[in-house]
Amino acid sequence: MDRFVTGLEPGREGIDALIDAAQTLKAAPRPGGPGPLAGRSVAALFLNPSLRTRASLEAAVVQLGGHLIPLSSGSGIWSLEFRDGAVMDGGAEEHVEDAVGALCRYADALAVRAYPDLVDWQRDREDLAVRAVARYATVPVVNLESAMYHPCQGLADLMTWREVLGRDLRGRRLSLVWTWHPKALPMAVPDSVVLMASLAGMDVTVAHPDGYDLDAEVLATAERQAGEAGGRVRVTRDRDAALSGAEVVYARSWGGVPWYGKGNEEYRHKARLSHWRIDGMDMAKTADATLMHPLPVRRNVEVEDAVLRSPRSAVLRQAENRLHVQKALLARMLGG
Repeated sequence: MDRFVTGLEPGREGIDALIDAAQTLKAAPRPGGPGPLAGRSVAALFLNPSLRTRASLEAAVVQLGGHLIPLSSGSGIWSLEFRDGAVMDGGAEEHVEDAVGALCRYADALAVRAYPDLVDWQRDREDLAVRAVARYATVPVVNLESAMYHPCQGLADLMTWREVLGRDLRGRRLSLVWTWHPKALPMAVPDSVVLMASLAGMDVTVAHPDGYDLDAEVLATAERQAGEAGGRVRVTRDRDAALSGAEVVYARSWGGVPWYGKGNEEYRHKARLSHWRIDGMDMAKTADATLMHPLPVRRNVEVEDAVLRSPRSAVLRQAENRLHVQKALLARMLGG
C-alpha cells in the first residue's frame, strides 16, 4: 500500500491488521535503539493550521526512529498551484508537480493536510490538493485531512470503538449527531466516521437538520459496506430517535451544501438550530453511551462541559489513538 487518501485503500482485512498493529504499539513500551523508520524522512505539507494532526504525526515519526520535515504554507514555502494546465500568472509561485517531484528526492514518504476553501462545493469535493500530491508522488502518500476525508481520524475512531465496545463491532449502535457551530466545517470527519463504522458492520444513524446531508456518493459507499458487513446506515432528522439506545454518540458539525460559500446566510439559518448540541439530558437518552468528538470542540456550544469531563467522554482517547494508528500506518507503508 503506497496511498492512503480515502482510508479504504487497505480493504477490511488490511484495516483490521492496522488496528491490531496500533493496539500492539500502544500496549508495548517503546524499545531503545533504531526503530523501523531509522534513517527515513517524512515530508509533511500543512496547507492549514494544525494541532493534533501535526503533533501526532511528528511524534509518530520520531518514535519510529525517523525524521519529520514539516512544511507550512505561508511560512517558508512557496504558495502552490494544484490545477493541471494552469496558466500561472496569479498568486501561486510553484506548481505541485515540481514541488512534489523535488520532495520525493528528499523524503521517503509525503503527508498532506489540505483544508478546503469552503467556497465552491464541487471544486472542494474533487480534493484537488491531496489527489495532485498522490498523482505526482513517487513515494507513499498519506492524507492528513482534505475536504472529503480524514482517514487517520477514521482509523483512530475505529481503534477507539474497539477499545470501548470490543473487537466485534457488528450491530453495535453508533449515532453521528450534527451539532451547532458558528462556522461552517468540512464533511471530512463525518464522511470518515460513516465509512469506517459501516466497514466494521456497525448500526450507524446519522442525525442532522434539513440541508445538512452528507455527500451522496459517500453515503452510498457506506450503505454498501454496511450491507456486506452485517450493519446498516440510516439518516434521520429526529435527534431523540438517534440518541435513544445509542452506544456511541459522535458529536460533530459540518456545513450545508445549500449555503456553501455563503457563511453569513448559513449563520442566519443556523440561528434556530442552537439546540443541536449534546448535553447531559441528551446522554441520558442513550444506552450509557460513550461520547466522541475529534477536537477541537466548541465547549458549551457543540458539547456541554460536564459531558466532555465525564467518564463517558473518549475525546482524549481518540486524540491519543491518532498517534498509534499513524505509527502502524507509516511502519506498514515504509516496510517496517
